Amino acid sequence: MKIALDPYMFRSLPIDEMVRTVAELGYEYIELSPRADFMPFFLHPRADDARVRELKQSLRTHGVRLSSVLPLYKWSSPDETERQAAVRYWKRMIEITADLECPLMNSEFNGRPERAAESEAAFWRSLEELLPLFEREGIALNLEAHPDDFCEENTPAVDLVRAIDKPWVNYLYCAPHTFHLSGASETGADIARMMRYAGDKLRHVHIADSFNHKGSSGLRYILNPPGTPARIHQHLDIGQGEVDWDVFFATLRELGFDGVATACVFAWEERARESSAFMLDRIRKELAA
Repeated sequence: MKIALDPYMFRSLPIDEMVRTVAELGYEYIELSPRADFMPFFLHPRADDARVRELKQSLRTHGVRLSSVLPLYKWSSPDETERQAAVRYWKRMIEITADLECPLMNSEFNGRPERAAESEAAFWRSLEELLPLFEREGIALNLEAHPDDFCEENTPAVDLVRAIDKPWVNYLYCAPHTFHLSGASETGADIARMMRYAGDKLRHVHIADSFNHKGSSGLRYILNPPGTPARIHQHLDIGQGEVDWDVFFATLRELGFDGVATACVFAWEERARESSAFMLDRIRKELAA
């Protein structure tokens, strides 16, 4: 198993300082997420060959490896121009990931929930272009459902991943999305059921806490104007929200999980080191149990 840190809270640090910080915290792996000087959100990658070499050298110097690379592009956009641009960005990022000698990428479905059918069609068009590149480079792909994507819930997301029908395309369960993954009809969240449904496709977990936005008869959060389609969740330290961590970790142990477990807290930039160290200690203890 690989325990990785998403270093988003350290994104303002220069690359070498970011890698050194992750190493000092005790992590052996980094899940490289968007940062403006390398791989921005929804834009063409900024990394040139020199910056790729810089990252590789920093990883070697500080004894840290990449578990995965996490780009976010609008590859399921119902707007064809936007989708084609996203595919171009994906192609460059696959090339960079291969240069980094990283065996895994993960991402979100993206698209629009109010245009789900069109977004899914766009997703399949993008996959037709990109799957051969992943296969050629020997890079695996893990996909997660995200609030406000065209596919937001666990069961349809797992089914969609299975429909791709590639052994190297698998599912990522994102714990801070738990109360969205369970669907609007459930007031809580049956984490064990959702993970068991993913079964052998569950190869990656994102670990952070979140509150149940459906709690208190839907009044945990009051959003105005009433009826707004906005989604809300958090990426908190374990224990600061309402995810059932006993069930989460017990189910991972039951399933013999041996993939990537990424600490992905974003809420505490003012105490990023303390938060990241706490998460590593808790994850190690739980997954060693």
